[in-house]
Amino acid sequence: MVFEAKRRGGSQWEAVLWVAEKLGPTAQTVRRRVRRWEVDEGRRPGLCSDERERLIELERENWELRRANEILKSASAFFAAELDRPRG
Repeated sequence: MVFEAKRRGGSQWEAVLWVAEKLGPTAQTVRRRVRRWEVDEGRRPGLCSDERERLIELERENWELRRANEILKSASAFFAAELDRPRG
């Protein structure tokens, strides 16, 4: 709708305002959706939606792996200390 309204004349922002008024979301929400669509279609530089989702997934996985690694390091240090303790 934004691109159709823009073809009638005016700026993209005016078209965004018109669509927002007709459909109900805020103009910023419409603008963000238009930008996302432009990126997904290759009309604007940036990560497409699929790439963005994959990046978020990989960052979450990376965080979990780092956390697990820290837990394993702590456990390893604990058990190493237990083995080094004199028995008697």
